[in-house]
Amino acid sequence: MATMRINGADLAYDEAGNGPAVVLVHAGCADRRMWEHQFQALTADFRVVRYDWRGYGESADATGDFAHHEDLLALMDALEIGRAAVVGSSDGGKIGLDAALTAPGRITSLTLVAPGVSGHEWPSSMTSLYRERVHDVVGLDRLRQYRTGEAETIDPAELDAYCEAETEFLVAGPSRTRDDLDPEVWKAALAMDRRLNRRAWSRPQPTSRTAQPPAITRLHEIKIPTLVVTGLADVPGILALSDLLVEGIKGVRRVELPRTGHLPPLERPNEFNAALLGFLQELDHR
Repeated sequence: MATMRINGADLAYDEAGNGPAVVLVHAGCADRRMWEHQFQALTADFRVVRYDWRGYGESADATGDFAHHEDLLALMDALEIGRAAVVGSSDGGKIGLDAALTAPGRITSLTLVAPGVSGHEWPSSMTSLYRERVHDVVGLDRLRQYRTGEAETIDPAELDAYCEAETEFLVAGPSRTRDDLDPEVWKAALAMDRRLNRRAWSRPQPTSRTAQPPAITRLHEIKIPTLVVTGLADVPGILALSDLLVEGIKGVRRVELPRTGHLPPLERPNEFNAALLGFLQELDHR
């Protein structure tokens, strides 16, 4: 692991390989460890960077005014990466989209895995389902106390229950259970979710700025090759958002993986790597 001072925060990252640059941007329910299979697979042909967002993994806390997509671009600057293919999972996809819209000459392609999109408002059916399956495990009042720093201590049982519910809901998917996941996938996903929530429950977390105008109103501006990857067992609201991206970005390619939840790179590494490598190797990286 190395660290780099980026926009006033120390970001942890790993770098390996030579060739065209590929930057891996993790999901909001994970950290850079979710990319282990891809980090190993890509280094034969590419210069690969994976990093932890500020406030995640081994990076410094998120404080003050900041934007995750600006951190991504600044990290590329610090590593002397002029242009890169960006692979973003979940809210990592949102970060990649915002970076591509902010600095369109810097991002050569986008691979968006069950992505979020800045400016998108989740339908009530999505928020209600998340509340029922995840938030209600500890209750909204108790969750607010944790997230605002009002709770004096973290109850380990509540933390475990919450993280298990969130991991099962997202990584397995609402129609599956943890038993549908490989035990090592469950263990890795739960460890990442527990780490980020313990941190989030220990101190208030500031909100990152996003691109303005937001990406949801500017999908037509994305002119670079784009691959959208979805696990068909993912949350319906997330699948619907991927549909909007496919409709809104001209020439987008889509790969759908059956029996797969919110983190295909972790759950289905062989299938995901085949799709990603095939996509990247077709690109003109000049």
